[in-house]
Amino acid sequence: MKAGNTMGVWHEAVSQYGYIAIFTLLTMGLLGLPVPDEVLVTYLGYITSLGEMSFTITFLSAVFGSICGISISYFIGVKLGEPFVRKYGSKLKVRAHTIERTKRLFSKYGSIFLIISYFIPGVRHVAAYISGITKYSFKHFLFFATIGAVVWVTVFLSLGNRLGANWGIIADFIRKYSWSIVGTLILIIVVCITYYRYRKQHT
Repeated sequence: MKAGNTMGVWHEAVSQYGYIAIFTLLTMGLLGLPVPDEVLVTYLGYITSLGEMSFTITFLSAVFGSICGISISYFIGVKLGEPFVRKYGSKLKVRAHTIERTKRLFSKYGSIFLIISYFIPGVRHVAAYISGITKYSFKHFLFFATIGAVVWVTVFLSLGNRLGANWGIIADFIRKYSWSIVGTLILIIVVCITYYRYRKQHT
């Protein structure tokens, strides 16, 4: 399906079913189904700039849809485990090398990675599966996943709202530079944590 046709499908769904469509699409996307989440949220920001939908309700619908989808992914990991995810992962955009890479990043950065993963296309829902597979505390998972959802939706919805008709440049930027963005985020977080610990030890 071409990009223009895809936009038409999303717009039609949102036009007909409103905020329920937003919630449903984001839930599907965070399960790993073929919904390009960043593009969709940025597009929704554009729609709010036209005054066709409320920015606040669109924001809440997207956040709760994201949390719902990523929580379902977590419990799939808990209940069905890694063999299931590996066997049927191709249907959920989960590849073996992505699982291994996500494991390494989750092991290295811990809970913070749940926030960072939202900004890595194809990894955010895998991080949820891995969290469930490793029996990571759901309370902690939900806390950090919610922070991630709020930050992620805020960023892309606001960009779409501010850019208006030029919202499509964000999709191109993400496809080209997503890992560069993540690397920068990780560097900033590491520096902040190091500085915080240094200040705590010397006060």
